[in-house]
Amino acid sequence: MNKNQIAVDIFNKYAQQYSERFMDVSLYHKTFDSFISRLPIKEAEILEVACGPGNITKYLLSQQPALRISGTDLAAQMIEIARQHNPTASFELLDAREIKSLNKKFHGIMCGFCFPYFSKEEALRFIQDAATVLLKDGVIYISTMEDDYSKSGPRKGSQGDEIFMHFHEVAYLTEELLKNGFSNIETHRLESKGTDGLTYTDLVLIANK
Repeated sequence: MNKNQIAVDIFNKYAQQYSERFMDVSLYHKTFDSFISRLPIKEAEILEVACGPGNITKYLLSQQPALRISGTDLAAQMIEIARQHNPTASFELLDAREIKSLNKKFHGIMCGFCFPYFSKEEALRFIQDAATVLLKDGVIYISTMEDDYSKSGPRKGSQGDEIFMHFHEVAYLTEELLKNGFSNIETHRLESKGTDGLTYTDLVLIANK
């Protein structure tokens, strides 16, 4: 079984516990507010990848109810919980690596908690795909655990299950954003507690296409 399927199985297994523990995204409110403020219109079409239990969608809609949010995730149980939390948004199963298959353009792409499950190559490809999926003046939001990529590897969660986590570096992510026509890149760093109990640096990048 590959590391991607292992992650999906774990998130399906502990979807309810994850929802109860991580619905509070107040640590990131400032960055989400910045994302909203940079959208070109109030009724912006937003694609949220790896939406989990809909915690980010819930906050975005609380601040701007006119947003039209399409959430995607690979864990069916997460999708069900997200729908319960956000009856006005739409949700579907989709691999974040396949956003181009939607054949649709968006004003914003929210990628809040997905990059730790992307390899470096997958992360760079996602930025390339996002550039083609975003409309002119669209906004991308990316957050990830920041550290040397070489430190990526298996990590034990709070339930004892092992999941592969990737660290990413600001230099190559920023370089890829610039190469794909993104500008006005905003950088934030926040300290957060992982499911393994350790403290990590969360890197947030927000940019316009």
